[in-house]
Amino acid sequence: MDLYTDGACKGNPGPGGWGVVIIQDGEQVNEIYGGEFNTTNNRMELAAVINGLRSVTDILDVRINTDSMYVKNGITLWIKKWEENGWKTAAKKDVANKDLWVELQSLARRRKITWNWVRGHSGNEGNERADFLANKGVIDFC
Repeated sequence: MDLYTDGACKGNPGPGGWGVVIIQDGEQVNEIYGGEFNTTNNRMELAAVINGLRSVTDILDVRINTDSMYVKNGITLWIKKWEENGWKTAAKKDVANKDLWVELQSLARRRKITWNWVRGHSGNEGNERADFLANKGVIDFC
């Protein structure tokens, strides 16, 4: 199963949205989106992945396609060190969005996830649709 995820924010912070396109066996099977009144782009990127994983609880093998290096690097490279350091960055500052990182980590531990970075706004159909949904989330939920 593939999840294409994206977040959007109008102002940073400001009203934001997230979108997810769910593809199984090469066919789009669902799409979901949402938004928040006062948020950041990074929070919406994380919210997209979290909500995508929540929506496919019965699927254990998932590929997450994200245009966010923040999300990909955070979950694959940085999170272990943050946890070891008491949720502090290398600069000894509190990790931003800890609440969402903890939730994402919990959801990810239950599955075999492949984290795939895709270039945003480059014609990738799944990413373009997730971007559309994220922006729709700003409009419909804010």
